[in-house]
Amino acid sequence: MTEQVLVPVDGSPKSREAFEYAVALPDVELTVITVVNPFDIDPLSPGYQSPLGKAGMPAYSQEWYQEEWDNAHELHEELRESAGDVPVESVVKMGQPARQILRYAREHDIDHIVIGTHGRDDVSKILLGSVADKVMRRAPMMATVVR
Repeated sequence: MTEQVLVPVDGSPKSREAFEYAVALPDVELTVITVVNPFDIDPLSPGYQSPLGKAGMPAYSQEWYQEEWDNAHELHEELRESAGDVPVESVVKMGQPARQILRYAREHDIDHIVIGTHGRDDVSKILLGSVADKVMRRAPMMATVVR
């Protein structure tokens, strides 16, 4: 029976390692998911991530969203091409990463989540580490964290 595996990716080396780990699993169909987070998610440091300086407020231009969306699709296409014969589906969502990953996994009968531990830069290393922790603790299915 084919296992449905969800792999959150952001282009970081650790998310790529998680993808490579998932591709090597036997008899899998993969879904790669990138979640674009348009909100300032640190209410104790308003403006740290949000140009508006207001926690919980969307803060970027439509062009920024479109660029992030396009970058995610390009990354997914690159990963799909590197997967060989393994089927890879692509999903891009907006919102809080852990919440969107878990929601997608529940709604699409995912059997296994494979997630990396670090993000793209110093700030997102902390955030994706936090995302990986939340996903691992809250997922009702098996979750593997690749370090």
